[in-house]
Amino acid sequence: MSAEDRRRMLLDKLRKASGPIIGSDLADDFGVSRQVIVQDIALLRAQGEEILATARGYMVSQDSNMVEKTMACKHQPEDIEEELLTIIKYGGRIKDVVVEHSIYGEIKGILMIQNRKDLEEFMQNYKKEDVKPLSTLTEGVHLHTIEALNKEVLELIEDKLKEKGFLLQS
Repeated sequence: MSAEDRRRMLLDKLRKASGPIIGSDLADDFGVSRQVIVQDIALLRAQGEEILATARGYMVSQDSNMVEKTMACKHQPEDIEEELLTIIKYGGRIKDVVVEHSIYGEIKGILMIQNRKDLEEFMQNYKKEDVKPLSTLTEGVHLHTIEALNKEVLELIEDKLKEKGFLLQS
């Protein structure tokens, strides 16, 4: 199979997937190294394909009828799980986390957390890897892009985050 055929099949597989697929699984499926998959993904992105690299694997950005809002948040690292749980509990999906860095500008992590299972996996990885969240670079200040079925759900999520003290106040 040519590299071009592999990339076409890779894109097709990602489009048909119901969720993210980890790079090593894709490598196994195509009989190549994980690094080849990383390069294929980079080339597909350079061609304009909207492929997201999440902590749970690669996925193609899906068009949806959902509405979204960016919310500015601030809290301590030990409050991450409670913040994210609040968002999904009231019907939201957390697309990303963004911080503003003084040298690098905007740094974004793609999360795509939409249910408790996603949150459990994220928290397990977070604890297992013993890493610091992006928000430690900005004293806890960060942005989340949150999707929901309608504006009312976003307003409810915003109210609940405010009640818990997780929204950045002016």
